[in-house]
Amino acid sequence: MRITTVKMIEVQDWDALVEETYGRPYSFQQQDGCKNRGIEEITVSSEEGYDYENDTVPEVVNHKDMGVSFAAWLKRDPKQPLSNEEDDCREDQWAIDMWWERNFYPSVEMIANDLHKKGLLEAGEYTINIDW
Repeated sequence: MRITTVKMIEVQDWDALVEETYGRPYSFQQQDGCKNRGIEEITVSSEEGYDYENDTVPEVVNHKDMGVSFAAWLKRDPKQPLSNEEDDCREDQWAIDMWWERNFYPSVEMIANDLHKKGLLEAGEYTINIDW
């Protein structure tokens, strides 16, 4: 019988580390159209990894376009109002946060590798346990 030891991160702990480190709204489970319960594997290394090419996406919560470059994610003020969302909630922080969580996020590889460069995460293979 083969037994494998894995480095598992609970999704809530991953989100908290990302939010504390970068000061931006973040929810791994909400990305890519909302992930189901389960595990996602990531590789952490000193290389950059996959980065989205988009510098922006439509400023509408739940729009079909999702994912932005790591640089664009770092550059934008997380309190900046949404320009295209309905007028009655474009300045509400809950709507802004939801747009960040569901539409305006970088690839997990870019975050993981940057956390490694910052000395906050060892290189290696990890699984993120998505459960709520």
